[in-house]
Amino acid sequence: MSSSSWKASLAGVAIVAATAYAFAQMPSGHEGMHGQMAPGGQQQMMPPKGDGSMPGPMMHGPQGMNGPMGQHPMTMGHQGGLAGQPTMPGQDAFGTIAEVVQILEADPATDWSKVDIAALREHLIDMNEVTLRAVATQRALDDGVEITVTGEGRTGEAIKRMLPAHAHELSQIGWTAKTEDLPNGVKLVVTSTDAQQVIKLKALGFMGIMVQGTHHQAHHLMMAKGELVH
Repeated sequence: MSSSSWKASLAGVAIVAATAYAFAQMPSGHEGMHGQMAPGGQQQMMPPKGDGSMPGPMMHGPQGMNGPMGQHPMTMGHQGGLAGQPTMPGQDAFGTIAEVVQILEADPATDWSKVDIAALREHLIDMNEVTLRAVATQRALDDGVEITVTGEGRTGEAIKRMLPAHAHELSQIGWTAKTEDLPNGVKLVVTSTDAQQVIKLKALGFMGIMVQGTHHQAHHLMMAKGELVH
């Protein structure tokens, strides 16, 4: 036997011996957790056992698991919607209209000949004008507040549409509310005979008072159904 052949044989024996020793050191039952090594170092799932059970989860990469507790990142919980897809509409008015349309579509009693989504959109524009563009000047009264709300163009028109209607709603929750028309807006006066409510009114101010009540959402649905316009 040549020297090179002898060395090759000796190396082969050493490799076989080392492999046998490594397997001998493994805990009992560990063999079931190993699959066949695929190209690139990835381990694949072993075929089912005789009793139909699986030997263990598929493991990827040299560390065996991706993410905590061995969960694959794509199996982690999602907050609604399809995996990896956003759920927010991106714009409040858009989201409000989408929600109302979904309600109408889910209701078999919806009379589509009366539905007026355009009216709801115009109202939401009014809300945006009053909330973000109106100028509100507040004066404290002994029994409440007087707020002068003004604006130019579409803002002034929105003020005149929204504030008188809202004053009626405020009266339903126990306050006394009245409005006075101005050339470019509305004067809103809200009072109470309860001293604690007077303190609250002064703290709330214009927008705090405007958001009072639970009628807003129902009002939007009624408007979309063509049952109410203001």
